[in-house]
Amino acid sequence: QVQLVESGGGLVQPGGSLRLSCAASGIIISSYDMGWYRQAPGKQRELVARITSGSSTNYAWFVSGRFTISRDNAKNTVYLQMNSLKTEDTAVYYCNLYPPPSIDYWGQGTQVTVSS
Repeated sequence: QVQLVESGGGLVQPGGSLRLSCAASGIIISSYDMGWYRQAPGKQRELVARITSGSSTNYAWFVSGRFTISRDNAKNTVYLQMNSLKTEDTAVYYCNLYPPPSIDYWGQGTQVTVSS
């Protein structure tokens, strides 16, 4: 059974930083491209960043230069370092394979709230 467990969210002031983690079990992520996604209230889930099995990275324009995705295959974990956070970054953040498979691997996500 595949499980993706996100953690590291919280409440942070604008300009602050958070580091999200996604621990995988039931799957060896080293063979897969992985992504971080987010869903804000009333909006569709969107891709934030992705990292290939070879560790090449791509970012959505709205986080480019502020967020960094990385992976530790030995720990079977993917990370998202978020700096210079803005109020519009407030959302539930999820990790999943990229592209998301037809099988539902979505976890509970981790809430990120950026507010003064």
